[in-house]
Amino acid sequence: MTTPSDELPRRIRLGEDSTLGLKRILLAGERVTEPHRGRFADEMASMANGSGGTVVLGVDDETHDVLGIPLDSLDIVETWVREICNDSIDPPLDAMIRKLEVRGSSGDLLAIVRIDVPRSLFVHKSPGGYFRRIGSSKREMSPELLARLFQERSQSRLIRFDESVVPGTEATDLDERLVARFLPQPQTPADTDLRKLRIAAEDDDGILRATIAGVLMCAREPERWLPHAQIQAVSYRGARADVNYQADARDLVGPLDHQVTEALHFVRRNMRVSATKETARAERPQFSERAVFEALVNAVAHRDYSMAGARVRLHLFRDRLELCVPGDLANTLTTDSIHLRQYSRNELIVSLLARCEVPGSAGLDRTRMMERRGDGVPIILHESRKLSGRSPEYSLIDGSELQLIIWGA
Repeated sequence: MTTPSDELPRRIRLGEDSTLGLKRILLAGERVTEPHRGRFADEMASMANGSGGTVVLGVDDETHDVLGIPLDSLDIVETWVREICNDSIDPPLDAMIRKLEVRGSSGDLLAIVRIDVPRSLFVHKSPGGYFRRIGSSKREMSPELLARLFQERSQSRLIRFDESVVPGTEATDLDERLVARFLPQPQTPADTDLRKLRIAAEDDDGILRATIAGVLMCAREPERWLPHAQIQAVSYRGARADVNYQADARDLVGPLDHQVTEALHFVRRNMRVSATKETARAERPQFSERAVFEALVNAVAHRDYSMAGARVRLHLFRDRLELCVPGDLANTLTTDSIHLRQYSRNELIVSLLARCEVPGSAGLDRTRMMERRGDGVPIILHESRKLSGRSPEYSLIDGSELQLIIWGA
């Protein structure tokens, strides 16, 4: 996330925040003495590891005064920044470095260096370790957060989390009937079939164990090993979450496709349906079942399963449906571009769901759980807007949970 040039002076006056950093520049001859090289590398990497942002050199971070940089030193500062990006940050950071003029407190134009740091595809290590920007300061990441961030970004292509083995499992924990639905013809699955499907793999000791995708799609009780892999469904009588006004509540467990079907039945059971009798009785549901189904499938397919203790939450209210999905948006997706692009955090789970038949009890005009055409979000938007007249709303909460609100008719 970067700051437009015409907005920069106003942002400088307001001071630092999650996406803006201000640093004064001191030089001794042709050498930059302030800020400290290592600490500045930490600042840059923390932005890249977060949502990105802008760093302005030549501004006092405490007073917000524009101090400027001598014109004959601009090239020295630019070279210093470029060397830090290439040599002090691993992997090297791709940042845009620009020389600009802004007005100081006296009204004079002063030279500054603006550095736009994009949200990176990688996780960057700087001299102080691994940092992420929170507010106007950087924070060293905990091992758990660091593991999640590695999984979210491009390094996860080396070892996908859903292909990791689940400790304590055995290949026999995978139900033969559930596995058979992914085989080309009815047969008793052999170990070679499990390996080809990547629902089982050998651990460091050479023991064949179920993978995370295998447990989630082919174990009768995935919650034995992954207790957070479930949907918490609650229906409220009012417009806010209040235990005193709960109408129905379920913890939906089992294989992922079973969870989706049960969650859809939960919505059907609890949503309101109006009827008209102009010519013949016509029922109008509170929510589009097609949109709800797409949202539920996307939730179990793309959630971050590395976040232990975090569950998908499905809450129904008098006027809306809220679906909260653990995990940041994968890769470079944003809430504004989610309907235009597609990216799968869990490629294996998505692949299995695309081969998984929709049970007849779902009552939907489709054959597979996922179509893999990237039209899930557009369907959610179109169908919901057509029914309620209001567009569904996607938002990211604390960079760790995606919330979808579908407004009721």
